[in-house]
Amino acid sequence: MRVDLSVVIPAYNEEGRLRPTLDAIRAYLSADQDRWGTWELIVVDDGSTDGTAAVATEAAAGEPRVRVVTGGGNYGKGHALRQGVLASHGRRVLLTDADLATPIDELDRLDKQLRADGGGAAIGSRAHPDARIEVRQLALREWLGRFGNRLIRLVALDGIADTQCGFKLFDGERARAAFAGSRLDGWGIDVEILRFFRRSGWPVTEVPVRWAHQRGSKVRPLDYGRVLLELLRLRAARRGPGLDSTTGTTGTTGTTGTTGTTGTTGTTGTTGTTGTTDTADTTGIADTPDTPDTGDVTGTTGPGRRRRTDLVVGMLFLLASFFLYKGLWADLDHAYLADAGSDQNQWEWFFRVTADNVTHLRNPLFTTLQNFPDGVNLMANTVMLGLSVPLTPVTLAFGPTVTWALVLTLGLAATALTWYWLFARRLVRGRWAAALGAALAAFAPPMISHANAHPNFLVLFMIPVIIDRALRLCEGRRVVRDGVLLGLFATYQIFLGEEPLLLAVMGTLLFALAYAVVDRERARAALRPLLRGLGWALLVCLPLVAIPLYWQFFGPQSYHSVLHGDNAGNSPLAFLQYSGRSLFGDDATADRLAMNRTEQNAFYGWPLISLAFGIGLWLWRAAVVRALAFTAAAAALLSLGPKIRIPFTDVVLTGPWRILAHQPLFESVIESRVAMVCAPALGALVALAADRLADRRAEERELRLGGPALAERRRLRLVAYAVVAGALLPIVPTPLPVRERPDVPAFIADGMYRSYVGEGETVVPVPVPDPGNAEALHWQSASGLGFSVPGGYFNGPWGEERRGIYGAPARYTSNLLRDVRYSGQVPAIDAKWRAQARFDLEFWKAGVVVLASQPNDAALYETLEKLLGGPGKRIGGAWIWDLPPAR
Repeated sequence: MRVDLSVVIPAYNEEGRLRPTLDAIRAYLSADQDRWGTWELIVVDDGSTDGTAAVATEAAAGEPRVRVVTGGGNYGKGHALRQGVLASHGRRVLLTDADLATPIDELDRLDKQLRADGGGAAIGSRAHPDARIEVRQLALREWLGRFGNRLIRLVALDGIADTQCGFKLFDGERARAAFAGSRLDGWGIDVEILRFFRRSGWPVTEVPVRWAHQRGSKVRPLDYGRVLLELLRLRAARRGPGLDSTTGTTGTTGTTGTTGTTGTTGTTGTTGTTGTTDTADTTGIADTPDTPDTGDVTGTTGPGRRRRTDLVVGMLFLLASFFLYKGLWADLDHAYLADAGSDQNQWEWFFRVTADNVTHLRNPLFTTLQNFPDGVNLMANTVMLGLSVPLTPVTLAFGPTVTWALVLTLGLAATALTWYWLFARRLVRGRWAAALGAALAAFAPPMISHANAHPNFLVLFMIPVIIDRALRLCEGRRVVRDGVLLGLFATYQIFLGEEPLLLAVMGTLLFALAYAVVDRERARAALRPLLRGLGWALLVCLPLVAIPLYWQFFGPQSYHSVLHGDNAGNSPLAFLQYSGRSLFGDDATADRLAMNRTEQNAFYGWPLISLAFGIGLWLWRAAVVRALAFTAAAAALLSLGPKIRIPFTDVVLTGPWRILAHQPLFESVIESRVAMVCAPALGALVALAADRLADRRAEERELRLGGPALAERRRLRLVAYAVVAGALLPIVPTPLPVRERPDVPAFIADGMYRSYVGEGETVVPVPVPDPGNAEALHWQSASGLGFSVPGGYFNGPWGEERRGIYGAPARYTSNLLRDVRYSGQVPAIDAKWRAQARFDLEFWKAGVVVLASQPNDAALYETLEKLLGGPGKRIGGAWIWDLPPAR
């Protein structure tokens, strides 16, 4: 039954004022039958607990054009309006509140505007300059209303000053289409419907009305917050930054119309309707190769534009990486990363010894060039065979320092680029939003901390590739192929770094667990192909890594775990402070909260933590956002270690890491490093937020906004950009400082040592190399690895339990020389010490003892003179003691 006008009134506990409202509306419409034609009045009882239903039923009994719809419970204004509109038959649909705060005779203004616009929506506005407010609200309510509308414009709907006035007139068919696709049940329904109209290209016009505040209003101050939360969820659901929004919603008949207009704003049919299908709905974790990409977030661009953007982003990442290492590149012969400790010497040695093993076809998993005669299990150390082997020509041609600088610089840029690729492919449409998130994932403070010394934790370009392949498995398209590739990728990552792979698996499992909870149906569908693909991956990976892993865990100089001490977890305060290398950071603050400057594994800063929290609230409806938020929070909690010390108190709590601390593989992990998982999670959240803000710019062009509406929208968007910039600016990394590295003594560099070292003998540097002083490794690397040394800097076994330690098990003589080096005090040397020195030197098969210039070298010389029974010889810039051939 088609009528000219439907009036829908939602009612909850309106027993006292519903009947006067119904009488006033009926009288007004009946007074001018020619103007309003046939009409119906629909009262929707939203589960009232008073006599509202009885009042409405009584009115309907006396007037057949009055109808009553009951909802069966109190679900909210949005639910009631949806029921009423979908039950209507009018060519026009008027929504009005039961208190009739806007008099019914204002319908005339709305109707004239609707006719002038040719359909769409004419909505009453109290914010229009020509509106008349006859009775004002309390000042607090009025202020909350204005503030709420500003937030609404920022979050969901710009260009409309008053979305919440309860007096709106719609084209009937379009209203039913919009309400059929709506999701909200609360006060946010007004914004959702108007947003539908705007995205569908239908006119929405604000009309000034008379309005008077009515006592007994059902809108409470907290409802403004509820509206905002609903709108945040609405934006997340319709924007689709995750797997939960990919298709849109079905219209009134449950079927899509056979004709209509399809575009980026939605699809409308003639016999049925579909809800909004934003172009953004196709973004998220699911692969969307056919989705148009907004390279500059202002509109759809072609492949050429995207490739240019990709090239620019890649160059920016490379420039940023070179900027960080500019001090190192400025003088490769003498520059040494100041915060690297002994790690730069160690890594250059790793690159050089791998090149030597490859060149001479020796076992790349073991060497006796350090820790002679026991040797070093290279597979049980971070040799990064995945890079050190293919870069052998570079190492041989230009030296290990060039390889070191290339791995750090190009590896960091490549890691940022693959995160960019993953985010652009799986998470967001805007290329620059993906770039911003990738920059945070790769250049976050923990990563820059490791950039001083640990390329295995910096060069992570395979991790995004592995994650993408796992997501392909979830799609179930080419399970065998994707499983095989995943196995190959995991194999390669094992030869780049096993601990980063373990942390990545932990982070992925945390994300998958959270996602499965919030989207069980999709997780259930993905489980079977994922498990099949993982089976294929294991079939490929295990045979390839079986021998190297057996050598690592059971071969010579293997060990079971590494001792890191009892204070390896992060302090909760570390997440709120800045790292020493951040723009707003300082070394003194960071040093108090970290193990050392290469292990500042948190330090994201309170502004970024606050921003991430805000983004989570804003986009909470999206499954991917909830999963990312859980991943970051869980990783941060685990990184606090088995004992969590509450700052500024004596309270110590048991942390969840205690469950993993003594498990295989996890027992060697420095638990504070788990916080590195937060970096890509936070990067993804920032990318989603930036993409959302960029979408609003595209909407301005689509809607052709101008004047005050455009200016206000731009202002709010700039504020949002400023907030993001304010959170990221403090943690922008600064160039890594360098220091002058000591020269290699001519005795070593010029090969003079060869006359003093026979076959099977070693050079014994003083002090004996250890993790605190490994300059002798630089001697080896710079001189072509022509000699072995005792001690060294590596991970190896200690004691009968083969517990992992840093460096070689201490011997009496090495301890003695180390103490003199750092104290400058010469101890009393007796016959027992001399006998012990002879015993240790014979164990090391020492050919020559070498003392180079260094702090406290005079005390070291005196000690050696007493230990070895005679003075040394000054040759090639060093003191040497030539020892008799080893027996």
